[in-house]
Amino acid sequence: MFMRDKIDNIDIAILEILQKQARTKRNEIAEVVGLSLPSVSERISKLMEKGYISGFHTHLDPKKFELNVTAFIFVTTDLSDTSNEISIKAKAHSFVQECHSITGSGSHIMKVRVRDIDQLETFLNTVRSWSGVKNTQTNIVLSTAKETMDLPVREIKS
Repeated sequence: MFMRDKIDNIDIAILEILQKQARTKRNEIAEVVGLSLPSVSERISKLMEKGYISGFHTHLDPKKFELNVTAFIFVTTDLSDTSNEISIKAKAHSFVQECHSITGSGSHIMKVRVRDIDQLETFLNTVRSWSGVKNTQTNIVLSTAKETMDLPVREIKS
């Protein structure tokens, strides 16, 4: 898809700007990339149509909501047909920020944010009660050096 759609360096620059600050005014983007406001608006619309931009999001500070504990939970299932069931249950739970089906020693990894260790323990007991869950392994985050949803669009293009 990436090469077939033939986005150029100006599109890349627009994506980088919006990725850093989605609320950047289009006239500011136009000034940076050297295009007119209508040209930038058209390019953004096309990038949305092509699926490069899937939405504009607000990043909330977890600590302001007293979500002070971040953990990664590896889930191992004993049945191969429970994989989809685990994903569905994880998607429905508000503490789960990410859920991925993985290779290796587990079948899934979930990133969760909770208030405290007690809430984490309660959630772990919930996960362990799900059908097909054999065991869990939990890693609690002590500190975060980098956390981003930004993609290296310039490096991917080259």
